[in-house]
Amino acid sequence: MTAFDFLLLLFIAGICGSLGQALGGFSRGGCLVSIALGFIGALLGMWLAEKLGLPEVFVVNIGGKNFPIIWSIVGATLFVAVLGLITRAGRGRR
Repeated sequence: MTAFDFLLLLFIAGICGSLGQALGGFSRGGCLVSIALGFIGALLGMWLAEKLGLPEVFVVNIGGKNFPIIWSIVGATLFVAVLGLITRAGRGRR
């Protein structure tokens, strides 16, 4: 994987994480948080798709590595929604 491939992968993960934050309704942090959410979303989404027996819908091949766009967005949305619920519940107790 070249440096350009790595930067492209970070860019796509950031977009997926940003979309996940927008759909999840909870937004914290900036670009680095969005990139992390994109990767966490990809892991969570692919795990969920595997458990439910769902296919990889839209996969981008970057430098020999497959990155699942749709499952990354779905996983990031679920992760952000759960974080939002936990954070909001914690604020109400103070």
